[in-house]
Order: sequence, then structure tokens, then C-alpha cells
Amino acid sequence: MKLSQNSFNEYQSYITPSNIIEFLYCKRFIYFMKCLGISQNEERRYKVQKGREIHEKREKQNRDYLRKKTGSIDKVIGVNLVSQIMGIRGKVDEIHFLVDGSLAPLDYKFAKYEEKLYSTYKNQMVLYALMIEEVYKKPVNKGFLVYCRDGNNVIELKIGDKEKNEAKRNIKEYQDVLNGYFPKATKYKSRCIDCCYRNMCIK
Repeated sequence: MKLSQNSFNEYQSYITPSNIIEFLYCKRFIYFMKCLGISQNEERRYKVQKGREIHEKREKQNRDYLRKKTGSIDKVIGVNLVSQIMGIRGKVDEIHFLVDGSLAPLDYKFAKYEEKLYSTYKNQMVLYALMIEEVYKKPVNKGFLVYCRDGNNVIELKIGDKEKNEAKRNIKEYQDVLNGYFPKATKYKSRCIDCCYRNMCIK
């Protein structure tokens, strides 16, 4: 479902890509924050704020920007999406219409490309792909990431059935946690050092 901002706000209880990213970092993080309602009191980081400023700037720029690099024939900017089937929502920076009839999400990152694709970025793009397929009834087989601190370097990401099915499993497990399921802690103990829930988490 493609929505205006006012209509989009009606779906605040739906899962966002950011929620899933936090969930995959540590599934108990979501349990404490969403299921028990214990706030993390996290301050806004510089890169997050800077990223938002870049997104707002790009939305005002020429709509023909990056068409040649992505091979798209058209695009829409700043689209609010909701999947009522999966209970997820998100705002994608751009949706590109490709010559083969498929669509592709494009997202701007205030970062440099370091010759590898971070799982956080990948998971975000796959969730966008699922929502775009439901809303537009067209296939999504790839996505694009634009690294703004690297000369607007455009990286193409393949999105197949394996990635989509994994994302659906993550959504289902997230919903299970909201219903009271207590998940296992992350196996990466270094992530626990600065966690605001470390004193109440049973290892």
C-alpha cells in the first residue's frame, strides 16, 4: 500500500526495516524495548541525522539523477510503503522502474563503500523489495545503494527468493517476540558491552 504521510502514520505499530536491523543485531534488544516497554534512551547519532539531511536534499534534486547508472526508465521519490500482509512499513528513498518491467529500490547512505556489503543495508533493501512487490504487483530482483561519501558510488544488490524468504522468517520471529517469546541472546558478546539492557539480560 502506497500512502500519504498522514495515512502512513496510522501504521505506527507495524514493523520497520530499522526494527528488523536492531532485531538481527540482538533479538533480546527488541524483547526488552518492545515487549516489556523498557526505553533504551538512545541519543540521536550524527551519522543518522546527516543521513536524513542527505535524503531530504536528494528528494529536491533533478528527478533524472542516476538514471543512466541504474538503467531505469523512470522513478518515484520518497515513497511511504505498507505491507498489510506482513505487517511491515517503511519509506524508501527511490523506486526505479527498469526496462525489463521489474522495479528496484534505491537508498542513499552517508558512508563510503568498503568493498563489502553490510548485512544491515542488505536486510533493509530486501524488506523494501517485499513491500514494493506487494504494492506495485511487479517483481523486484535487485536494489541500488548510493554511497554519498564515496563520490555517489552506486552499488547494485541482487535480491532473490533466498533473501526474501529469509526476511519473511525474520519478520515472523520478530512478531513472536512481540507476543512474549524470549529469544536467545546474541552470540557476539562484544555487542553486550555498551548495551543499555546488559544489567537485566540473563546470559
